[in-house]
Amino acid sequence: MRLHPHESRALGYLLRHLIVGLAAAMVFEVLILATDLGGLRQLMWASEERWLLAALLLFGLSITFGSLAMGISIMVLGRERD
Repeated sequence: MRLHPHESRALGYLLRHLIVGLAAAMVFEVLILATDLGGLRQLMWASEERWLLAALLLFGLSITFGSLAMGISIMVLGRERD
């Protein structure tokens, strides 16, 4: 099934904003771990599954920031004027 040009542009638009959200999630995780916010880094590094915990944190942040970036991009697309 082939996409229409306007559908392809819309998906590309959303994908670009999703990538921005994913990048923001990675930066935020690095900042959380670099500053040891709430002792989270210390707790993670004390565990044997530290990489799994880091991956789960990144997964949760990616869902949040990716959805936020896509939602904002949709909301600012256009507004009807009175």
